[in-house]
Amino acid sequence: MILLDDPQTPSRQREIALSQAHDNPDRSSAPPPPRPTGAELEILRALWDRGPSTVREVHDHLSADRAVGYSTVLKLLQIMLGKGLVTRNERFRSHVYKASSPAERTQRQLVDHLLDAAFGGSASQLVMRALSDRPTSSEELEEIRRLLDDIEGER
Repeated sequence: MILLDDPQTPSRQREIALSQAHDNPDRSSAPPPPRPTGAELEILRALWDRGPSTVREVHDHLSADRAVGYSTVLKLLQIMLGKGLVTRNERFRSHVYKASSPAERTQRQLVDHLLDAAFGGSASQLVMRALSDRPTSSEELEEIRRLLDDIEGER
């Protein structure tokens, strides 16, 4: 099959990753799934907020903010399953989907990519841009100060 031989096909990438993980049992964790698109991130946020959910529950959660079709949510979840971004429990009449990675891992992956792609690896430029473009609450600034103090204390 031509599609399976295409190294860019997400299912092929997942197959290769699973094969490599099986061939190398010393690896502590599987490689991260691909970076999610904007629409996929919306669905992942719904799953992180709600926990394991049916298509209907994800659809209802997303529909609270804007109109979105049920079939669109279903199709995106099927694509995300193929990419390894979600898992699906088929034991019940309605399939239940769950995010494959915790929010923190996905956020770290996205920030690492953004840091390298847009800021040349400069964490200070990223932080300055984030803080200068949006209002920051005093609670958030205090949390940032504590984090910086913790980092300085480790050095």
